[in-house]
Amino acid sequence: MFPSLGSGFGGQDRLELAQVALTGIPPAQSVPRPEALSRLLWELEKRTSIEVSTEVATVHLGDPVALHRHPLLYLAGDRAFPLPSDEELANLRRHLQLGGLLIIDSAEGRAGGAFDQSVRALLGKLFPQAPLTRLPEDHVLFRSFYLLRVPVGRVIALPYVETVQLRGRAAIVYSQNDLGGAWARDRYGQWLHDVVPGGEVQREQSLRLGVNLAMYALCLDYKADQVHVPFIMRRRAWQPQLPSTSPAPVSPQP
Repeated sequence: MFPSLGSGFGGQDRLELAQVALTGIPPAQSVPRPEALSRLLWELEKRTSIEVSTEVATVHLGDPVALHRHPLLYLAGDRAFPLPSDEELANLRRHLQLGGLLIIDSAEGRAGGAFDQSVRALLGKLFPQAPLTRLPEDHVLFRSFYLLRVPVGRVIALPYVETVQLRGRAAIVYSQNDLGGAWARDRYGQWLHDVVPGGEVQREQSLRLGVNLAMYALCLDYKADQVHVPFIMRRRAWQPQLPSTSPAPVSPQP
């Protein structure tokens, strides 16, 4: 008997997000904002035509089969972590070279902390010939769905994100602004963390960045086509006002 159309895809035609759990780190430490991705998935489904899976998977770098089932990965932390093994690094490297996208999100609430140092050590071993660089403001990521100027999160530790480029594609996007802290909401619909200094306007911009990241993972540089430029220029006047983006020390939030 042939499977029906509904069961033939097995749900794999829906966008899935996967949280990376690092070996040897307790879940409470390796997933500092456990509610963040489920909320982002909800926002994606409501704001776009993307069909999503409501379940957030947890994957380990030692499992290449699970990695390749999830092209969009999310790694977050708020403290130092040990480097993955050479085998785990090879799995992740192969996954990203084949088209995967890794979002790295620091929940430390400040730039240059212990998690940041571990991230830079990790990426230095992962792609030594492709260093982290600041993503330019005119990159297609900032207009893949919404038009964005400053990539913010729960805080504005830095007014930019960094990236590792592989053959002209942003394979790793790194934010030190605690995106997950702005996204996280409890089961009763209450936001779990205050957003500073811009409040709810800043939270909305962080959610829009999350949507853009998902759209970029799906479409890459489609929106870079020059046919979109006149429309984009007309829309720039509708940008909400954010507070000053000069980095300022922000106390980490428990």
